[in-house]
Amino acid sequence: MENQIKNISYKSTNTYDTLNELNRDTKRVWVVFHGIGFLSRFFLNYFTELPKNENYIIAPQAPSKYYLKNEYKHVGASWLTKENTIQETVNLFNYLDAVLKNENLPDHCKIVFFGFSQGVSIALRYLAYSKLECAKLILYAGGLPKELKKSDFSFLSDRTEIISILGNQDEYLTPDRLVDESKKLKMLFGNKVRQIRFEGGHEVKKEIINQL
Repeated sequence: MENQIKNISYKSTNTYDTLNELNRDTKRVWVVFHGIGFLSRFFLNYFTELPKNENYIIAPQAPSKYYLKNEYKHVGASWLTKENTIQETVNLFNYLDAVLKNENLPDHCKIVFFGFSQGVSIALRYLAYSKLECAKLILYAGGLPKELKKSDFSFLSDRTEIISILGNQDEYLTPDRLVDESKKLKMLFGNKVRQIRFEGGHEVKKEIINQL
């Protein structure tokens, strides 16, 4: 008897976290996608030094949680794996649609999309799918999905600022991969990407975020 894979749809609930208050004084709404092994509530700690009255931060939560380091103490999460990626991506898009609908973002706020590590691929895929206009797209130490094309981002305004951030000692960024990722970045966005390099490895620097 052959194994059969079947799909089933059901209602699911997931959390997300926010920082500060969304009101008439808010100038920027950040949608921030954490890297593998994070939880959204802890990822928000990197954004606590931004001016509170001007910045509202939304941190979606990756759905697949697991114990870190086999110690059964600390929990992390992952967005996607190579297993059933297409269907899981659809599930993520539905979740992120629900998050933004629930927040009902006002028109006067500028949108900032921020992805770190694995969160870069989620931020880019969702942006290409949703066509959400944003003022800044910040790609921090993450790989670019191979399936995306330049035309996927043709909706972005010429005023959209695109920033790539990398540490010069990032253990995941070999010289060959750096060349490959640089080519993909130029293919997607041309010469309009602002490059930021810092002394350090695969890590989030609050001082860099504070300057963005």
